[in-house]
Amino acid sequence: MIAFDLRCSNGHSFEGWFKDLESFNEQNSKGMITCPFCKNTDITRVLSPVAIKSNQVEQKPEEVGLDYKKLAKHVVEYIKNNFDDVGTAFAKEALKMHYGVTKKRNIRGSATAEEEETLKEEGIKFFKIPSVKPKDGDN
Repeated sequence: MIAFDLRCSNGHSFEGWFKDLESFNEQNSKGMITCPFCKNTDITRVLSPVAIKSNQVEQKPEEVGLDYKKLAKHVVEYIKNNFDDVGTAFAKEALKMHYGVTKKRNIRGSATAEEEETLKEEGIKFFKIPSVKPKDGDN
């Protein structure tokens, strides 16, 4: 069994348990998954937090065995594949969704410091992923 964090198009977040990813995809494509709050069937998976449990008190990241470069690459790929790129219109699109002018969806893009402040003042949650240029030899 696997648990996925899910969100309906109305912005309600909830958890669903499935046999595997294929089972989730099949049920979702048939409209079998419904939001427990509003019964909406337009459901998407959202990123889940990652937790690491260790028996040792102070382990260095390299001792845990995680490849952070690989993990970061997967996160970026997920965002590229599952979020609409709205470019410099990020703040504008986020505000439209917040006020119900457009349908809620996952978006990515850029915003100025002033636009970020406006989003915070309006109570719109977002997170920033710093852009990092790869070093020679990195992918």
